[in-house]
Amino acid sequence: MGRILVVDDEHYLADLVATALRYEGFETAIAGTGREAGELVASFEPDLIVLDVMLPDGSGIDICRKLRRTGCLAPVVFLTARDATEDKIAGLTVGGDDYVTKPFSLEELVLRVQAVLRRTKGDTKVLRFADLEINEDAHEVRRHGELIDLTPTEFKLLRFLVVHAGKVLSKRQILDHVWEYDFNGNDGVVQTYVSYLRRKVDAFDPPLIHTIPRIGYIVRVR
Repeated sequence: MGRILVVDDEHYLADLVATALRYEGFETAIAGTGREAGELVASFEPDLIVLDVMLPDGSGIDICRKLRRTGCLAPVVFLTARDATEDKIAGLTVGGDDYVTKPFSLEELVLRVQAVLRRTKGDTKVLRFADLEINEDAHEVRRHGELIDLTPTEFKLLRFLVVHAGKVLSKRQILDHVWEYDFNGNDGVVQTYVSYLRRKVDAFDPPLIHTIPRIGYIVRVR
């Protein structure tokens, strides 16, 4: 699917992000500093860079500016703990393509990465399972051709289930990917949101979202 370079000095977070991207089929590499990022851009040749704004040896914004000056055209998705508008403008002005504020859900970041890659390549992605269609760019879901109104969290949850259709996903797996990575709540929230989804998506026949007792959930046609 492509190569993603993750640049973040928080090693635990960098590993989480890289693991989530590999789970989606991407090849990944990790850098903890701007210097390491520059070396890996040359050797790894990423298709996209996930770049933290605050690094030990400089600003991610300055690093992006240097990469652009040296001819690196790989799209950049910035990560930051700061939500200031001026920071976002600065990042986009130097050649960044998107901006994600910490804390974020891994599923949200994966969606942003895929959307940026499609946008830069001129593609549109529609996930299909049975009579269910998920348009990732338009954030639209249809079943039997009828538009289904979902909240952002419901959309991310449904997409995660459909991407892994036919595979049983535990509540912990779902929680780790769909909710923010530092979410401190219990996995009961997963059951609640699955019930919300069922009322909307499985208002049609046949039902697609199934519970596997004491394990988790699976999308399949019986």
